[in-house]
Amino acid sequence: MRLEKCWFCSSTVYPGHGIQFVRNDAEIFRFCRSKCHKNFKMKRNPGKVKWTKAYRRLHSKDMTEDSTFALERKRNRPERYDRNMADNTLKAIKIINKVRVARGTRHHKKRMEGKKGQLHREEVKELEQSIHMISAPSVLTLPQLKVKVFQPQMKENRMEE
Repeated sequence: MRLEKCWFCSSTVYPGHGIQFVRNDAEIFRFCRSKCHKNFKMKRNPGKVKWTKAYRRLHSKDMTEDSTFALERKRNRPERYDRNMADNTLKAIKIINKVRVARGTRHHKKRMEGKKGQLHREEVKELEQSIHMISAPSVLTLPQLKVKVFQPQMKENRMEE
């Protein structure tokens, strides 16, 4: 089963799905859905359309430099089947997925650190602008109330008597 990549949004195109467009110069373009095909026909740049992977990579929303992505490259040369190599590949795929998830979480955490600082600065600015609503004016002073606190006495042990 051969999984292709959509030319426009870079998502996977499964067999029997999507649209294939062949240009006059015999170049093949595969699209995952009609949305991508229509945007291609409208000559839109995938790097400027916000929902594509190209946009996300260009604007540092997704990781661009990750060595695990190099393993997804398309290889046109068929290779001979080797059972040991197949076993090692399956083991490596699991490790690669763990590494990719870990790097993705680190990337997300790093991006969110800047967001926390920005939110804090916005909150401080809003607080400074509306401090008059929080603090009471000095003219109004509330009378101080004296409150008696009742504490029940502990009962003595009757065993001691």
